[in-house]
Formats: sequence, structure tokens, C-alpha cells
Amino acid sequence: MQKDFKVTSQNNVWFGYFTRFEQAGFTTACSARLHGESDIVPGTLNLALHVGDNPEKVLRNRQKFAEAIGVKAERFTTCAQVHGSKVQVVSECLIGSGALSFAGTVPETDALITNLADVPLLLFYADCVPVLLADPETGAIGLAHAGWRGTAAQIAKKTVSAMTEVFSVRPENLLAAIGPSIGGCCYEVDDVVRNEMPDYESCFMAKCDGKYWLDLWQVNRQQLMEAGVAPSRISVAGVCTNHNPELFCSYRYENGRTGRMGVCLCRKG
Repeated sequence: MQKDFKVTSQNNVWFGYFTRFEQAGFTTACSARLHGESDIVPGTLNLALHVGDNPEKVLRNRQKFAEAIGVKAERFTTCAQVHGSKVQVVSECLIGSGALSFAGTVPETDALITNLADVPLLLFYADCVPVLLADPETGAIGLAHAGWRGTAAQIAKKTVSAMTEVFSVRPENLLAAIGPSIGGCCYEVDDVVRNEMPDYESCFMAKCDGKYWLDLWQVNRQQLMEAGVAPSRISVAGVCTNHNPELFCSYRYENGRTGRMGVCLCRKG
């Protein structure tokens, strides 16, 4: 299991990135919560327009984030995440969807893929698992939002399959990464969730109260390997958002009242 996740700052904007992606010509950035504007939690860098925050402040946060990571905010391409497993191909006509208003985002989608350069895909998280995919051979990229429902629906595997079908990527060539999200140390679930993932029993650890700790990182890693991604090419940030609420947004830690960190993936032009 590779761990090449680093945290840095540019212009007082903090974010994490995966070194192997950067070295291969891809921008990766998992935003931190520090030094932004928000009516939900003052002073935080909320990047999501769908959580009831002040839209003007969100757009200013996005501009700061874009400048820090070297992309254009007006080209951010987003989707309205619904904890499903739909994968959308981003063509020229979809570039910038949702960049300036939630009304313009790609509807009812939890993964975006493209082979276009300088198209910063941007999804939003506050405990759910970001899955990043990039092919150094074709230049294709994919970004998925894997909560437990999306994980149960195998969104990571479906994103790899879509990239294979649409862009002729070879799964063994893909770089993959799992970003900051709630870890198996903190993610308590019940039998409803366990019964939705019968093939991943080893990723559940029983508790004495009849509930379980679920390791979503490992489930998604296994799904990527099942899809043909080489284990040596899968990076795991290994950062639990529930354990690091001073740096990242955590829906569970903050009892639902929080912004969303953004995870961006872009092929450099």
C-alpha cells in the first residue's frame, strides 16, 4: 500500500496532494478547512454550494483554492452527488459545469471522467472517500465520491470500467489514490451497511455492542484491484477526517453542521 500523500500551503491555502500523480503530470489537491469564509462554520474554506452556505463566500473560497493549486476556477467541473454510482464523461460542453452556480452542475452523478487537459474535476467530501484515477499513457482521469452507498454499489470499480470503455485505458497502467476520509478507526456502522457488502467481510471489525467498524479505504482498495489496478499503484492518504477535524471537514465529528472540502484532479496542459 503506497502512502505518498503530502500536505502543503500556497498563499495561506492548505491542501494535500499525491506526489506520484504530480510527477506523472496531474494536479491533485484535497483542500483543508483553514483560512476561508463561511456562514456555516466561520473562517472555514467551504467549497460546496449545496450545503446552505453563502454562495458569494463559497465562490471566493473556490477562487482562492484555484489560485493556490494552479487551475482556473471558472473551469471547475462538478456534479450533484447523490451517493449513487453514475459515471459521467466530461466533454467540452460540460467544462465549467457547476463552477459558478449549483444550478449548472452535472445532475445526479458521483463520478466524473475525462481525457481533456486543463479540466479540473472537483467533487466534495466531509468523511466520504475520494477515489482518484489517472492514466499516464492516455491522459485520462477519473474522480469518484464513495460514501458507503456508493462503495456498496462499487463506484470505484465502475469508474475504472468506464475509463476502460470510453478512453481505452488499461487498468494496470492507472495510478489510483484514496484521499482523506473517515477511517476504519472511527466509522461505526450497523448490520444494514454490513449486509450491503457481503463480499468485504474482512473490512468489518465487530464491536461489543453489535455494531462494526468499517474500513472504507480497504473496501475501495480491494475494488480497484478487482478492476485490474495494480496494488503497487494504489496510494492511500491514511488520514482520517474524524481524527483531524482541525484540518479537514468531518460530517460525523461536527454532527452534520460543516462545510465540504473539495478534491480536485486535473491533467496539466
